[in-house]
Amino acid sequence: MTYHSHPPAVEAIYFTVALSRAGDDLLVLEVERLRQAVRVTRTERPFEIAAWVVMPDHLHAIWTLPVGDIDVVGRWRLIKARFSASLPLSARTARGSQRSQGVWQRGFWQHRISDAADMALHMRSCQMDPVRHGLVDTPEAWPYSSFRNPAALQPVG
Repeated sequence: MTYHSHPPAVEAIYFTVALSRAGDDLLVLEVERLRQAVRVTRTERPFEIAAWVVMPDHLHAIWTLPVGDIDVVGRWRLIKARFSASLPLSARTARGSQRSQGVWQRGFWQHRISDAADMALHMRSCQMDPVRHGLVDTPEAWPYSSFRNPAALQPVG
């Protein structure tokens, strides 16, 4: 007999997106450029952010999209392109971002959140990533996270 859990009321997707150079710190050095790329993209192509954590060389996010809209690829393409284009040329070339290798790793990893337990697991993963990497002792101490101000998190589901 097969059992199926009920999906959340709103479909949520967990992402991992990485820079092309592991160990780089570009995302935290240029976090305002990243925030601006996300703001502009959200204006043009709306999505809700349930969780977000920016690490030095990668980020994790949980998004919900408008009903019937599944274009996460287009949104990430815009965010990555806007962020990269906003960087000074010296930052792009210093990181090997000429045509053969961009600032970002190609693509991204995504996981569809299946139920409330899966959402809790991935929310916790976002929250604890700075602690796991030894950057801070508590999640609230990491300045580049939606968990720094838990009241700002948007309810999902």
